[in-house]
Amino acid sequence: MKISTKGRYALRVMLDIATQGTDRSIPLKEIAARQGITVKYLEQIVPALCRAGLLAATRGAGGGYRLPVRPEDCRVGEILRAVEGPLVPVACLDCAENSCPRRSECLSLPFWEGFYEVINRYADSVTLAMLLRNTPQQNRELSD
Repeated sequence: MKISTKGRYALRVMLDIATQGTDRSIPLKEIAARQGITVKYLEQIVPALCRAGLLAATRGAGGGYRLPVRPEDCRVGEILRAVEGPLVPVACLDCAENSCPRRSECLSLPFWEGFYEVINRYADSVTLAMLLRNTPQQNRELSD
């Protein structure tokens, strides 16, 4: 399983907005400049985050995007699923019901189901707030 550029950038966008506080909406051009991502690419990512309720948009002068929830309440799993879809490691788990004709005799299925559960549990256990506390400066101090 590999998270695409959209998934990685979506997480960067959400963290960027979270660092700016909740008192104003952040224009995409500001996010693009700080993150080194084109506005055009961000315009492909942000609508999915808005549809998922992870971002709120404000139009007009002073418009942009803000978090509608606290960073403590925004989970990385939600962000990734908003732009990537289900975080499934194999295609047979991509549906509500596994319709693989080999599922009844598949010896590896329990592994894939467990792996899928671990991926989702971990992604849902990490919040934006947790990542914000884990700054590069703190990482350097921990390694000293």
